[in-house]
Amino acid sequence: MSLVVIGTVAFDAIETPFGKTDKIVGGAATYASLSASYFYKNVKIVAVVGDDFPKEDIQSFEDHGISTEGLQIKQGEKSFFWSGKYHTDMNSRDTLVTDLNVLADFDPIIPESYQDCEFLLLGNLVPQVQLTTIQRLKKRPKLVVLDTMNFWMDVAMNDLLVVLKEVDVLTINDAEARQLSGEYSLVKAAEKILNMGPKYLIIKKGEHGALLFHENQVFSAPALPLAEVFDPTGAGDTFAGGFIGYLAKVGTVNFHNMKNAIIYGSALASFCVEKFGTERIKNLSEKEISDRVQEFVKLSSFTIEI
Repeated sequence: MSLVVIGTVAFDAIETPFGKTDKIVGGAATYASLSASYFYKNVKIVAVVGDDFPKEDIQSFEDHGISTEGLQIKQGEKSFFWSGKYHTDMNSRDTLVTDLNVLADFDPIIPESYQDCEFLLLGNLVPQVQLTTIQRLKKRPKLVVLDTMNFWMDVAMNDLLVVLKEVDVLTINDAEARQLSGEYSLVKAAEKILNMGPKYLIIKKGEHGALLFHENQVFSAPALPLAEVFDPTGAGDTFAGGFIGYLAKVGTVNFHNMKNAIIYGSALASFCVEKFGTERIKNLSEKEISDRVQEFVKLSSFTIEI
């Protein structure tokens, strides 16, 4: 039984009020698989890079126990590259450069050794590629989690609506939930989106936490107040990886375990933003993760005397 993550493995160049980087390794599948690997020991990645991608960075996946058999390396081509600059509030950013390169014609290949997939994370990609991945698995996974963004709602809404019918969990931010549903109220937005196919909906609210919707149940998870946020890039992907990694670890999918998974995902995301790129989430200890989870628990633990 395995956890398969499909998404981008890429180069990023980032500028924030705290500094800037040259090319560093990024991409949705990078952050998500590293995060998931702290909870589940059979993570497998599906992505594409060019021959400019360093072998030592591919080895770093293997060092985390992540299988890279599904990582295509295109000879003579360049890896996907994104460059962005964050505003002072760290919630908004400007995209400076987007070079699709190998991602322009990415055709996901699912190795035979990946066919034991029980948990599937569809990272932010072209909806048609996400759908193709589901179709190429010989049996439906126990849990399919989808991440997407407003860009695909603008240019590929019909394809996105098709893939939404095939997934169990959708994770998007509050602005995307409003765009997808046409509703300003997040409660009304959730009701509409759950009618599109997903059984569970997670609405990420950045520094204000996250909401989990399922049928008539709602869970509100806090965000951890941090003194410094160096780089928000990849935080959502890190969250998604921690979320599905925890669920793969416990093995049972229900609302109670989903609530715990959101806290674990949030804990990993809170580490991610403390350094540039994947630097902070590469070498976490079990104690660091456990202590951070307890900080989240304390945030929302209280008693009421009447």
